[in-house]
Amino acid sequence: MLNDEIVDEVRAIRDAHAAKFNYDLRAIYADLKKSEAEHIAAGHPFIPPPSVPPVPDSVLQRTRFARR
Repeated sequence: MLNDEIVDEVRAIRDAHAAKFNYDLRAIYADLKKSEAEHIAAGHPFIPPPSVPPVPDSVLQRTRFARR
């Protein structure tokens, strides 16, 4: 498999962030929520995720998600 520079960089950043919190998922989540709250307080727009997943409306989407 070919190595993609962008994917490698994202994985390295993600690993460094996780290592900063000793790979503790609760601490990572708390940090992400804190960062999210800071961005919202700074006036950045926040769009909440949909409460219900969207219904596929094309043949491609129906076949792509049929195996889930």
